Amino acid sequence: MSYLPRTISNRTSAPVTIDEARCIADKGCTVCVDVCPLDLLAIDLTKGKAYMQFDECWYCMPCEKDCPTGAVKVDLPYLLR
Repeated sequence: MSYLPRTISNRTSAPVTIDEARCIADKGCTVCVDVCPLDLLAIDLTKGKAYMQFDECWYCMPCEKDCPTGAVKVDLPYLLR
């Protein structure tokens, strides 16, 4: 059995998703990156869009609440709703 590291390219779901059509990181916005206390979000410089670089979300929600365009969505697990 071979080990395949879990990366964004083969991830089936992520707690934080970014609607790239609404994300304005290419215009200089970094709000979601700035408010995340765990530094989980980053800006993909090739696309000019935010993305979740690490899968360790605490579901604290400031990234979703503070996003000026509503591009960030935090998918809360059923037991936390």
